[in-house]
Amino acid sequence: MIRMVSLLLVLLLGVLVAGCSASDTDLKADTSEAPDAAAQQSPAPPAPPAPSDMFFQDYGTNPYVSADDDQLSTFAMDVDTGSYSLVRSYIENGNLPPQEAIRLEEFINYFDLNDEPPKNDTFAIHVDAGPSPFREEGSQLVRIGIKGKEIDTEDRKRANLTFVIDVSGSMDQDNRIGLVKKSLALLVNQLEDNDRIAIVVYGSNARTVLESTSVEEEDVILNAIDELQIEGSTNVEEGLLLGYKQASHSYDKEAINRVILCSDGVANIGETEAESILQTIETYAGRNIYLGTFGFGMDNYNDVLMEQLADQGNGAYAYIDDIDEAKKIFQENLTGTLQTIAKDAKIQVEFDPRQVKGYRLLGYENRAIADEDFRDNKVDGGEVGAGHSVTALYEIQLKDNASKQWGKVTIRYKDVDNNNRSKESEAAISLSGELSDETLFIAAVAEFAKIMKDSEGVGKSRLQNVLQMAEKYASSERQEEFIELVKGVIDIREQL
Repeated sequence: MIRMVSLLLVLLLGVLVAGCSASDTDLKADTSEAPDAAAQQSPAPPAPPAPSDMFFQDYGTNPYVSADDDQLSTFAMDVDTGSYSLVRSYIENGNLPPQEAIRLEEFINYFDLNDEPPKNDTFAIHVDAGPSPFREEGSQLVRIGIKGKEIDTEDRKRANLTFVIDVSGSMDQDNRIGLVKKSLALLVNQLEDNDRIAIVVYGSNARTVLESTSVEEEDVILNAIDELQIEGSTNVEEGLLLGYKQASHSYDKEAINRVILCSDGVANIGETEAESILQTIETYAGRNIYLGTFGFGMDNYNDVLMEQLADQGNGAYAYIDDIDEAKKIFQENLTGTLQTIAKDAKIQVEFDPRQVKGYRLLGYENRAIADEDFRDNKVDGGEVGAGHSVTALYEIQLKDNASKQWGKVTIRYKDVDNNNRSKESEAAISLSGELSDETLFIAAVAEFAKIMKDSEGVGKSRLQNVLQMAEKYASSERQEEFIELVKGVIDIREQL
């Protein structure tokens, strides 16, 4: 009996040991397979968080207009590019930009299409018209290119510049105050000995850190820039007021007199709206002292203030997201950045209602001017620098049996080199046949901006069409960079 019980115990122990061994083997097998399974199922790394506290304004989208009802389209010229480089920064950081960040005209004006400059005038007008590559059959695309006269570096007027630099706490990042210092150093290194620079900084209060100084003393200027320190809150109003006072004090009627604001646009002390700030300094702004605004930084950035300050201060707005953009503005395009060739520049397009059924202007929503104000010299237009290009695109529908002559474009501006005398030039709008490669490329840029602004979302098939068009017609390094931007959006969309 005892032997039988012992035998049963031995058998039971054997079963238990075998079961445990099998379980261990299974466990080891599962463990050995787990890493591969985990690798196959691991999700893609999350996209970086989208920038927060970014301030934009949606100006809407121009409607389709019947030429029978209104044959005139009038707007101010605009050479701003801030929207494009700001949106590029979103995409390169793995995020889609908000729709209200898109200003289509600033996308197409970012690219120089190599239009010929005028031979003996301030502007040359180039018109290209033909079947639209993106719209339904029968839709036409019209490109109007305005090219400003070019001025050689040695022929540029001497510059009398006042840097107004935001040194408030919000600028305490390398891609803000650090990039400001590098950008301004680039600018100083491009200037001539007879140019002059003053520096005003502002945090909670504004103060002058460098009186107007000849660029002959380059080391003194660069040292003042290098020693900038972060301090206090943000009083843009006081900073600009002191900057204009400094520029007025050193005003030189034979020179370029310009205030250059470098900021993230945050304003939390004093007046904080562009119109109110400009009212404070309007007596200075009307004395041929132009205001250029240059934005820096993501997160807590005010695009609205920076763009409107430039528009109302008779200057241009650009966003500097890296040192390459700074080089583009302050090295490659320095003369255009500094020297204005035309003030209050306006464009009026007249479509022949016998030929054109309807039209739509792409962009320029916040630059619209009443048709009757086109020749009113009291109504503000845009300012254009030497060598700058302004591009406008129209989508149009023709009437049956339309001729090849569709209308005309007229530009009106005050010639800075001729005592601000008002001048006009015009050109016909007629069918070109096949659109040029430059027009087809910029049509892809415009379509990209429209997709990014589309309330229905970013469509993959439309982006692929843009990519194919851009790859086919891109002809410069900067245009090739646009291709990478489109690919970046396609990649982001794949991950959504």
